[in-house]
Amino acid sequence: MNSLPATQDTFTQDTLLLITTSYPRSGDGSEAAGSFMADLAMELAHRVPVRILAPGNAASMENAAPNVSVWRFPAPQGGLSNLRLGNPLDVLRIFAVLRSGRRAAMRATQDGRVKHAMACWALPSGAWANRLLRKRRIPYSIWVLGSDVWSLGRVPIIRRVLAFVMRAASHRYADGLKLAQDSKQICGRPVEFLPTTRKLETTDPPPPAVVPPYNLVFIGRWHPNKGIDLLLDALMMLDDADWKRIDRVAIYGGGPMQNLVHAKSKALVFAGRPLDVGGFIPKLQAEQAIMRADYLIIPSRIESIPVVFSDAMKLGRPVIATPVGDLPKLLGQSEECGILAASVDADGIANALRKALATKPDTFANGVRRQAANFDLSRIADRIVNEVMGN
Repeated sequence: MNSLPATQDTFTQDTLLLITTSYPRSGDGSEAAGSFMADLAMELAHRVPVRILAPGNAASMENAAPNVSVWRFPAPQGGLSNLRLGNPLDVLRIFAVLRSGRRAAMRATQDGRVKHAMACWALPSGAWANRLLRKRRIPYSIWVLGSDVWSLGRVPIIRRVLAFVMRAASHRYADGLKLAQDSKQICGRPVEFLPTTRKLETTDPPPPAVVPPYNLVFIGRWHPNKGIDLLLDALMMLDDADWKRIDRVAIYGGGPMQNLVHAKSKALVFAGRPLDVGGFIPKLQAEQAIMRADYLIIPSRIESIPVVFSDAMKLGRPVIATPVGDLPKLLGQSEECGILAASVDADGIANALRKALATKPDTFANGVRRQAANFDLSRIADRIVNEVMGN
């Protein structure tokens, strides 16, 4: 692995270390949160030097851009979320990743220049950051995702670890409003809302269609939390009259439910429904896919504020979403930026789809614009630097 050259200002503490298990390595769009991390790092680098501790195929250090270096630790493609504690081989892989992440954290901070570490997300990134605090006295902050609290936080032993690393953090953030409240209940410390969002290439998106048939799109992991199976079941419930109001449904992604997704999709196509299924797509292609659509579908079982939500808002597209996490509050009592399902199941999603198909997408134009203004990457970077770096 390459090492940073020694210089006369070796011990000048001016660098922010981002510790994450979500960071692009293939550019295929498989990590929406990873795309956000890459954009955030570039934005932060205009303000302070940035180092990123991230998964890779092998231990290495690479210069990603001026003021940005990426320190890789070996980890399986697809991330820890796809590994199962019930599988002995996966357990070995998890321990291997935990060990390699700890070692990489020590290597990335050995020259003394890191002033603060920011763990994105709570586990295992927060545990590695806590070790840096104990071994190198580098303070750290934690940015919590819904999966940290609503999935890992259900396991009693892991919940205790989560509470420990959150309490020791200098600052605690959550990428959702309800998530911030739930995180506070775990650690007993204040947790502030800090949204995640990506930098988009499109600055002047075209408006959605004003009359049916409409185009619908889903972009995300094929994982139970993201509800892709619920969406496919809901599509099966639509009748011929509903489908006459649909030009095409596009589904992009990949993950542990791949076999199920392809099986259910084949049944829909066999029934003559206009459905396209594709794999993960990079950020620019995701933007184009959203702009081709008139509604973005978010059928999640567990969610905070998905990155794809802010993408849709910035691109002028309303959403069809399940009532989980902050989505009910974001859509508002009057559903100002989309249609909210009544329940987190196929029936609820099917009814929401029918309602959307009977509603002009531009009905939500004002609400979509208001929500888009809440997700400004430059403001997020300013806040991080001011609060955690003391600049």
